[in-house]
Amino acid sequence: MTPLAHIAALPVRAYRLLLSPWVGHNCRYHPTCSAYALEALEKHGALRGGWLTLRRIARCHPWGGMGDDPVPERDRRPD
Repeated sequence: MTPLAHIAALPVRAYRLLLSPWVGHNCRYHPTCSAYALEALEKHGALRGGWLTLRRIARCHPWGGMGDDPVPERDRRPD
């Protein structure tokens, strides 16, 4: 994980530590949004991982989808 991604992960880790126990465990997707955010930041870095996380959170509403929604794999371009 890049240093900037570590910084971007701090609010997610704080949410998991402080707020998640009070909110409950009723996420519509698998993995949960916070687990998705940490995985996206690790795989894609702060900018793209942050963008993927924001898109995922925007989809999490009563009329949104549900089910399995994994983090997309990182594009590997041939050298």
